[in-house]
Amino acid sequence: MSGLLAVIGKGKDPQLVKELSTRMSHRGPDESDLHIMENGSIMCHESLSIIDLKSGKQPIQGTNKAWMVHDGEIYNYKELKETVLKEHTFRTKSDSEVIVHLYEEFGYKFCNMLDGDFAFVIIDGDNYIAARDAVGVKPLYYGLDERGRIYFSSEMKSIADQCKSFSTFPPGHYYTGKTGFVKYYNPEYEDYTKANQVLDLDLIRETLIEATSKRLMSEVPVGVLLSGGLDSSLLSAIAARLLKEKGEKLHSFSIGLNADSPDNIAARKAAEFLGTEHHEVYFTVEEGVSILEKIIYHIETYDIISVRAGVPMYFLSKAIADQGVKVILSGEGADEVFGGHLYFRNAPSTEEFQKETIERVQKLFTADLLRADKSTMANGIETRVPFLDKQFLDVTIRIKPEEKQPKKYDSVEKYILRKAFDTPENPYLPTEVLWRQKEQFSDGVGYNWIDQLIEYCATQVSDEQLAAASTEFPYNSPTTKEAYLYRSIFHKFYPQISAAHTVRKWIPKWQENQDPSGRANAAHLEGNFEAAKSSVAV
Repeated sequence: MSGLLAVIGKGKDPQLVKELSTRMSHRGPDESDLHIMENGSIMCHESLSIIDLKSGKQPIQGTNKAWMVHDGEIYNYKELKETVLKEHTFRTKSDSEVIVHLYEEFGYKFCNMLDGDFAFVIIDGDNYIAARDAVGVKPLYYGLDERGRIYFSSEMKSIADQCKSFSTFPPGHYYTGKTGFVKYYNPEYEDYTKANQVLDLDLIRETLIEATSKRLMSEVPVGVLLSGGLDSSLLSAIAARLLKEKGEKLHSFSIGLNADSPDNIAARKAAEFLGTEHHEVYFTVEEGVSILEKIIYHIETYDIISVRAGVPMYFLSKAIADQGVKVILSGEGADEVFGGHLYFRNAPSTEEFQKETIERVQKLFTADLLRADKSTMANGIETRVPFLDKQFLDVTIRIKPEEKQPKKYDSVEKYILRKAFDTPENPYLPTEVLWRQKEQFSDGVGYNWIDQLIEYCATQVSDEQLAAASTEFPYNSPTTKEAYLYRSIFHKFYPQISAAHTVRKWIPKWQENQDPSGRANAAHLEGNFEAAKSSVAV
């Protein structure tokens, strides 16, 4: 929805802060605003208008002297206005304004009342609070400069050269000058021993439909990233049905190297079945290589899988923006919740399987969510992720883990999610799409993308450079020429050691080949889903 920047403390030049904020102007191409508090603190906002297009400009003032900037969407804002905030007077019709009034009503302890994806900062005289949503769908960074001023920013690029140290703001926390970091999101599912819920396929289906429905909230066109994989195809099926009830047609988008890429073929089948307004986008390996620097600048990471997937996602979001669509649904989170990555088949025990699903959900903000948000917001597109809805997480992560493990179902991953939507009397998807084997997004666009990208990187890095990598980059040292190239580009834009420390490399467990591509797992070529789906009953 936007980019926010807040500087807490006196003496910072407002014009400089404005310039720092415009480094994120891609996040909010519709409007840019700045407010200077009485005590010298400064708030900036780069706005992408989704709700209340006319009066919802930010920063937003509360009833008295508190001001707020917010990135994201609050899906239960109408309910909050009609209940706990019914005595408050609202200046706008924006979903964002409920945040500042919740602060006025409840002080610091209100974040769990918000159902949505958010990063926000409220400044109230000498008091302030910053917070990030439960799992980190929206990005947020914080830092400290040499004068002791505190910075909060949606992207690292606005503060990296201003702060002596900075870091990623942890999801599910709020921060105040009085309390420091406080973890407000403490779901029961974080305790792996609490995964004891009986499998209920109807409940899985109903909660995902509800999670998708609330994410269609918008006053601008909504589309879906349709890779043709299970996760995005289910979201497309649900959204298409919900929009059809309103007399609207869903726009779906897929990308690949050509019309015959795995994702485009599967997405085409799903789109034809669902009757969406489908758009196919193509890119070449040469075009992908040419924007590596732009991608790494935007997504602010040198994580291999994030860069590989960030390139096609950037091209796709550019095409989506050209169609006038500002909001898209995406399938991040399903593989983590249900143990869908192919390496999960190799889990040594049910306990380890469950622990890994929880940890992967908790760490999504360092990889898939970071890439999904920043590669699309680079083109002014907001990404929403129904699989990471808090209610859906509560329902699904606490299911007995043995019900999720692929070994129970002839090695079919995410079997119970597929089965929940396997409704022959009113099918959501074609059988070949519903039971398609997992492909990682960077693989599904066309295997040549990864293969030729690795070859290209090898031509850009010498053996001598790679041999000296641990000396040049002692933290998270690159071990391949591809990793070295990405790290070098990242270092050019973000040379600070604090910047390097924000990156967590995604490495699959329980497999010999440590390349993050799904094709690196032997199971990629062993799947026989069509036979498995009918031979195993739930």
